[in-house]
Amino acid sequence: MITPELVDLSRLQFAVTALYHYLFVPLTLGLSMILVAMEGCYVVTGKEIYKDMTRFWGKLFAINFAMGVATGITMEFQFGTNWAYYSHYVGDIFGAPLAIEALVAFFMESTFAGLFFFGWKRLSRLGHWVCTFLMALGTNISAMWILIANGWMQFPKGSVFNVETMRMEMDSFWTIISSEWAQATFTHTVSAGYMTGAVFVMAISAWYLLRKRDVEFAKKSLMIACAFGLVTSLFTIHQGDESAYLVTRDQPEKLAAMEAIWNTESTPAPITVFAIPDSEARTNHAEVKIPWILGLIGTRSLSTPVPGINQLIERNVDRITRGKEAVVALEALRASPKDPALLAKFKEVQPYLGYGLLLRKYTNDVANATPEVIQEAAAHTIPSVGLIFWSFRGMVVSGLLMIVLFLAGLIYSVKGSVDKKSCYLTAAMIGMPLPWIANELGWVVTEVGRHPWSIYGMLPVDLSVSSLTAGSVFGSLAGFIVLYSCLIVVEVWLMKKFAGLGPSSLGTGRYFFENHR
Repeated sequence: MITPELVDLSRLQFAVTALYHYLFVPLTLGLSMILVAMEGCYVVTGKEIYKDMTRFWGKLFAINFAMGVATGITMEFQFGTNWAYYSHYVGDIFGAPLAIEALVAFFMESTFAGLFFFGWKRLSRLGHWVCTFLMALGTNISAMWILIANGWMQFPKGSVFNVETMRMEMDSFWTIISSEWAQATFTHTVSAGYMTGAVFVMAISAWYLLRKRDVEFAKKSLMIACAFGLVTSLFTIHQGDESAYLVTRDQPEKLAAMEAIWNTESTPAPITVFAIPDSEARTNHAEVKIPWILGLIGTRSLSTPVPGINQLIERNVDRITRGKEAVVALEALRASPKDPALLAKFKEVQPYLGYGLLLRKYTNDVANATPEVIQEAAAHTIPSVGLIFWSFRGMVVSGLLMIVLFLAGLIYSVKGSVDKKSCYLTAAMIGMPLPWIANELGWVVTEVGRHPWSIYGMLPVDLSVSSLTAGSVFGSLAGFIVLYSCLIVVEVWLMKKFAGLGPSSLGTGRYFFENHR
């Protein structure tokens, strides 16, 4: 029996495993491309220090890569164990990009990772750089296919409902992989990963400089990290703007929660810089707004309104009402699948089927759902305003702080004085958690903001779970928390060990601990 407790525990389990996994993924993405840049400097200049930088930061990449693989495998199994109906209903579509990721991208990434680590004495300088580039490319392609699947969850195009099988089926593979949501999700997520890698290298390099260790190595590493991070952060901002536009256009409930917009504002809409949202009273306290900005950014026009939560609820009342008709027609079709009149009636209201399915959480008799039940279902199409509002701002503030650190670090590096700026170096070191804060909060906005949908507008979360006991899900959740926490402890210990040794761990005889025994 599917109970609210089972749904909540299933959601929590997937959220926990996903957020744990995403502690490793962005660093893998970022370090892979930084390694390409560092080794590129070695290929061009022939200076051994760039080779040492590539090898050293490659060690830390390897540790993180292994942990990312270990934590990611579990998530794919969860679709079959905890989300059986989801897999049944949309598996033909959702499973395709995940299968391609596993069969193509992951093998490409793993193969060239092996050549990266073991090919230094077997390949030419250029040949090894090509392997490093292909390893990084494989890492990014792997992320691309996963994010294509996620993009389809956000805006499901390229699929049709089959009345005979009662499942969603792929209509156009090209539509799925080329959708604006897939492109924006991929580019924004990957560029945020690049920022993560840049902050990681910058912070550890700053730590070396504060301790006057391996100064030249650290200065060059920090300069590359800051230059790379600054460029990619500007791209992240651009793609974040594109994502915000798509959210405004296709997921207005998420945008209304992000900005705590309770009623439709006059055009162009203002942006809320600060507020204390009150979901019970449907109002904001102590709000500070900047006129026009949201309208210009979110709608890219001066006349397009941004709907408020109250108006969206009323809109969804109408959609759920029509969705009720779709559910009734579908039930009739199950008894008489060849009836042309029933089929015509269903096709008329089919776009609203997902909204009708929302009613199953509130009543067993959808056909006789009362206006009060419909109103309740419509009210719950709005995600948690307070959580989304503050998560979004935490993400933005963290991102802006990283840009400041990149810019300052690059300026000081160009001037050749970065090793003398102890205040900056301390700030850079303290700022290491910023990208992880931004990444995790960004996924909270993306995924919790899609509530109550597992597939937006198509399949509610409450209908997606497997028929398990709450106790079994809780037990596996506890097990995952223990296991993943242990993996993080191992990761931190290994990272601390090798970062503490620094380039001395390479055994070249050129660095601090090798000359200070």
